[in-house]
Amino acid sequence: MKTSCTLCILITTVLLHLFLIPAPSAALLDPTTVSSVDIVLDDSDYIRSSCKTTLYPDTCYHSLNHYATAVQQDPGRLARVAIGVSLAKAKRMSAFVSNLSREADYGAQPRAVAALHDCFSVFGDAVDQIRDSLRQMRTLGGSSESLRFQMSNVQTWMSAALSNEDTCTDGFEDVSDDEPLKLDVCNRAGKVKEVTSNALAFINSFANKL
Repeated sequence: MKTSCTLCILITTVLLHLFLIPAPSAALLDPTTVSSVDIVLDDSDYIRSSCKTTLYPDTCYHSLNHYATAVQQDPGRLARVAIGVSLAKAKRMSAFVSNLSREADYGAQPRAVAALHDCFSVFGDAVDQIRDSLRQMRTLGGSSESLRFQMSNVQTWMSAALSNEDTCTDGFEDVSDDEPLKLDVCNRAGKVKEVTSNALAFINSFANKL
């Protein structure tokens, strides 16, 4: 009798444990959860593979991978996002040069100061040109001929912006390499030129598909 009661207790305990074990989460059983992860990975891979076609693939991937889900493997969106990143960096550079130019009138080499003021001017132009490019990309539409014309405008403006950014660093060629002002400005401007160059590469690639 005692053995029978002990057996009953064991069976009851096992059954209670079975019923108390939580069921698998619905999210774990939902196939769409796995799919969404796969999509994120695919989008990230798309950014990486696209960036390999640019002159600065590492800069490209690190600056754009954050926007992988927004791009969604769309070359038009990729170009637009790349322009937006370029605009943000160019605006920060313009603000930096503006602040620096007010402080550099004292102590820096006269040639460096002159180059800095020129840099401020051309970066202001670059910001306007990149902004025009982004505005055009956001309003693309119409016939194939119209689209090609609009993209031609974007290519022209972004090329001009990159040229202006080059002009900034070119202005420091006659300044000695040990001038801190030159090192700081040229290093920062170089990073902006990289993202602008990458954006232009995506613009040209997209335009060729139209």
